[in-house]
Amino acid sequence: MESGRDHFPFPYQPYTIQEQFMQALYNALDQGKVGIFESPTGTGKSLSLICGALSWLTDYEEKRRQQKAALLQEGEAALSTSAAQSSSAEPDWITDFVQKKAERDLVSKLKEEELKRKKREERLEMIRNNVQLKFAMKRKNCEDEEAFKLLQLSKEEQTESEQDREDEDLVVPEYESDDESKTRNRFSATEDDIDDELVEEHVTKIYYCSRTHSQLTQFVHEVQKSPFSSEISLVTLGSRQNLCINEEVRQLGSVQRMNDRCLEMQKNKHEKQHEDGVKRKRSAAKSVCPYIKASALQQMRDDILGTVHDIEQLLKLGKETLSCPYYSSRLAVPAAQLVVLPYQILLHEATRRAAGVQLKDQVVIIDEAHNLSDTLSCIHSAELTGAQLCRAHSQLTQYADRYKSRLKAKNLMYIKQILFVIEGLVRVLGGKVGQNPQNQTTPTGSEMLTINNFLFEAQIDNINLFKLQRYFEKSMISRKLGGFVEKYAGSGVSLHSQSAPNKENRCTEGLQRYLQTLQNSQGTMPVTPGEQQGSTEAERVLSASPMMQMEGFFMALTNSNTDGRLVVHRQGTLSECSIKFLLLNPAVHFAQVLKECRAVIIAGGTMQPVSDFKQELLFAAGVREERITEFSCGHVIPPENILPLVLCSGPSGQELDFTFQNRGSPRMMDEMGRILSNICNVVPGGIVCFFPSYEYLRRIISHWETSGALTRLANKKKIFQEPKKASQVEQVLSEFSRCIQRCAVDRGELTGSMLLSVVGGKMSEGINFSDDLGRCVVMVGMPYPNIKSPELQEKMSYLDKHLPHTGGRSPGQALIENLCMKAVNQSIGRAIRHRGDYSTMVLCDKRYSRPTTLSKLPLWIKERTSTHTTFGPAFAALRKFFLERKKQV
Repeated sequence: MESGRDHFPFPYQPYTIQEQFMQALYNALDQGKVGIFESPTGTGKSLSLICGALSWLTDYEEKRRQQKAALLQEGEAALSTSAAQSSSAEPDWITDFVQKKAERDLVSKLKEEELKRKKREERLEMIRNNVQLKFAMKRKNCEDEEAFKLLQLSKEEQTESEQDREDEDLVVPEYESDDESKTRNRFSATEDDIDDELVEEHVTKIYYCSRTHSQLTQFVHEVQKSPFSSEISLVTLGSRQNLCINEEVRQLGSVQRMNDRCLEMQKNKHEKQHEDGVKRKRSAAKSVCPYIKASALQQMRDDILGTVHDIEQLLKLGKETLSCPYYSSRLAVPAAQLVVLPYQILLHEATRRAAGVQLKDQVVIIDEAHNLSDTLSCIHSAELTGAQLCRAHSQLTQYADRYKSRLKAKNLMYIKQILFVIEGLVRVLGGKVGQNPQNQTTPTGSEMLTINNFLFEAQIDNINLFKLQRYFEKSMISRKLGGFVEKYAGSGVSLHSQSAPNKENRCTEGLQRYLQTLQNSQGTMPVTPGEQQGSTEAERVLSASPMMQMEGFFMALTNSNTDGRLVVHRQGTLSECSIKFLLLNPAVHFAQVLKECRAVIIAGGTMQPVSDFKQELLFAAGVREERITEFSCGHVIPPENILPLVLCSGPSGQELDFTFQNRGSPRMMDEMGRILSNICNVVPGGIVCFFPSYEYLRRIISHWETSGALTRLANKKKIFQEPKKASQVEQVLSEFSRCIQRCAVDRGELTGSMLLSVVGGKMSEGINFSDDLGRCVVMVGMPYPNIKSPELQEKMSYLDKHLPHTGGRSPGQALIENLCMKAVNQSIGRAIRHRGDYSTMVLCDKRYSRPTTLSKLPLWIKERTSTHTTFGPAFAALRKFFLERKKQV
């Protein structure tokens, strides 16, 4: 198959670097490569990805069609030729028979595939063009909606008369065998229970994933603007929290409770279908979702495939057609050519399977992938607090006591094993079950253990955790227990909820925590426990569903062995102690994606440094060097629109060395104040200043308040600080922006605003400081991670043991340097967002002048970076830069 393309459809005349990007992308997909693509923000990366990838898909499908047609023609010709010939010898006759049967089977298969393809294309064409059909369906749905409302109004509140019947859905069905095939159909509805007749064969497709739903929506809007919008079948996947339109389910709030209620409604639907004309009164808990009728799902699936929709448009369509967007979008996956989905659906195997995502010979594009390694680790990690363990034990004990006469022997055995394991985990933390965890004192300190050592210490090494995990999955004991606690919380069942809420606000199962990160951010950092204190709903869910976290912990524990570690944190009080599963090798879970897919593209605005990325995620997953291709393009801005400076000393000659040992000295903090004061004199508009930690930011502001430096800065720029709560970010940014606009009009002594932020905080990622909002970005010191962290030390030790040493540096040392520079690159990338933008970047630390450090900056920044050992020349360059920009206005 020939690589390359002369022309790419594009909504406007593309930049040269966009054409280069699309050509490199086309070749990578055509050759089945793993590509690392870097294209700075403002260079039209999304459109380049769309037009390059869909051009390849269009060409690939056309070539396959031609190849199949040629093969079909050859097969039919061969059949007719062999039919005209006759064989005399018996062995030749047998050979001829086998050969003709193979040829007939091939021709039959090709004809069937071609027929399916034509039917699919005809149906999509009809959906796109037949407006009358759409209106007819809409009228029918309106009639259905009226009938549904009448039924709802006529419903009477009814309760079950018998206690056994009332609790039927809370008791775990008989668990006869550990064999998956024998137990599958005995339990509640699963994600796979939507009508099988609606499922189709998968076509060749591109899976595009990004970090947040807002980024995915933005990507869909770019597709709608592209030349492919009218001919591509696109489906957007999301969680029930994003796509559910059933108000009874939506009002539950949390992802887990919504999932449980939805699956419970499906189970009720299947039970109802199997009732033989027997009318049975149902309570509200036995309700059936009205939005999962097969005909409505099929109609909405076709609508999704016929027109490109974002999530908001899917919700609107679902309400119009009285069909579930969550399941309709999943039913559309097989026939879709472009599937847009969040990270956790693609990167977590169980979630991927539940969503119907099949990667075999498909293309995956992972955008905003600079933190891909951390994301994989986060999704597959898990954490449990002492308070949650004690709650889980208390609730499961009460559940077993209430239903012991109705639970079969196998169920009771597994429940006892779960209780035994919980007792062992609490024992490791230094406490006992059956007592209030808040009143139990424990030793303090942290301990790192391998999985085997942890199981020995907890005295649970004799338990088969794999069988226990399968029991969790098949019996759905967590959901049954959650329903039991929710139902009987006010009837003598103890939630064991006296413990301190602050620590328990942490999401403890990796995927659940990552989902909450996405929900709370628009590309911002996860909300810390202290910032979630107002989230009473989250507290209530965690109080009621600790077994969900237990199940997540078991899943993490049974997924990895040599690549996993357990960190035991003892905090002095059992309720605040925790056990955390740490995934050291994220490549374990990424390897399957790389192995199954035809091609994988890993893209981002800032992918540097890529060396650790390749070592940790690609080479460790078994990818060979020859399969990897890299592409990095410059920016669309003119070179003179950017001025990156490395400052080695300040105005008074003080050497800038912001190491942990030196940065707290009064001389260093005073010098930083003088540098910012000088910068404020020449930089118009907004300045964004990043500090290595919240603690250092607090300390330096306190020092400046005492010395008067803060007052001097406030006379030139209005000072803003990064807020403590994520909910306040929008307000601070709005005030920061308004002040800059006001100062530009007033032209008084105040020339703009200065925002004091933290690297890795809420302002360092996903925030747009374009134009006057970010005329200068200042980096104070180098934001190295905490080297004393047990988790980081274990990760370094693991890398040193399993990865080769390069350039005289150990993999562990390289990890520290790369984590630091990734954070720096993300922070300084907040400025320069479009072709006409301009900005300066001031890196305040002599360590930035090292060649190895400079090499880790993005190429388009590194090429323009100048290092200054004294402050004078740097300040002169800064002043000249803005004087020249002022002349051009």
